[in-house]
Amino acid sequence: MTTKIFIAGHNGMVGSAISRHLKNKNINPITISSKNLDLTNQSAVQDYFDNEKFDQVYLAAAKVGGINANNKYPAEFIYKNLMIQNNVINSSYQSGVNKLLFLGSSCIYPKYSKQPIKESELLNGYLEETNEPYAIAKIAGIKMCESYNRQYKTDYRSIMPTNLYGPGDNFNLENSHVIPALIRRIHEAKEYKHPKVTLWGTGSALREFLHVDDMAAASYHLMNLSQETYLSKTSQMLSHFNAGSGIDFSIKELAKTISEIVGYDGSIEWDTSKPDGTPRKLMDSSLIRSTGWSPAYDLKKGIENTYGWFIKNIDLIRK
Repeated sequence: MTTKIFIAGHNGMVGSAISRHLKNKNINPITISSKNLDLTNQSAVQDYFDNEKFDQVYLAAAKVGGINANNKYPAEFIYKNLMIQNNVINSSYQSGVNKLLFLGSSCIYPKYSKQPIKESELLNGYLEETNEPYAIAKIAGIKMCESYNRQYKTDYRSIMPTNLYGPGDNFNLENSHVIPALIRRIHEAKEYKHPKVTLWGTGSALREFLHVDDMAAASYHLMNLSQETYLSKTSQMLSHFNAGSGIDFSIKELAKTISEIVGYDGSIEWDTSKPDGTPRKLMDSSLIRSTGWSPAYDLKKGIENTYGWFIKNIDLIRK
């Protein structure tokens, strides 16, 4: 009998990557657009799950954004993410879903976590102020999965990725993350023959990145680990896994790599009056690696892949 798999959030960068990964394994997941199902609507979600009777659910749906969006709309970030998670997780239980994977974010960890950040750093300090509402929602998602496992003996799992990038990323200069923002800015500097690109900060801040196809592979891997293995690596109230490349790069190194891939020979200058942000944010992903997963993309290969997607879709991106 075919396993019936649902991806919540299939149009997002991560959800679409999981969909591609499953299709490459000859698995056709079930998806539905937000126009046809509002995941913040409890009764609509419950009805949908009751009708479909899924076996597995990948919960990749979320309201996401950069620092500006998180600062400007904190109420929306906490409300919408809590509602999506609550509805999907509870409806999964009520409709008999066997396995669920909740996708979160490295922002769940305290601002001043020990580096590299182990799973056990969760709830050990204050969160980064700018995205606290989003982080609180993601922490609640982990704890909801754990609580249902404890009370109802479900098999609901959680994975927390580092900074993701890749095909389907947001290249809007107003609210994109660092890799897509740099790709677009440096590409346009080359296109319009600008002699220099000025970037915020000193370029010394260190960041870790993971290609979204590696995240999709990690998600599939974790979903399909035997329950015995999963339980042997976790505890009832510390059950999530980190997923990262295990290597961090300075923003200066990142800008240089992107310039080389794009073919931009102008200069990169740094506006040191602007902030660098957190000096370092590197996750410890040894736990998931101990189960047999490792990333396939290094940074150069991953950015080449992402830049290729950007070029193919540049007309749509600029609309």
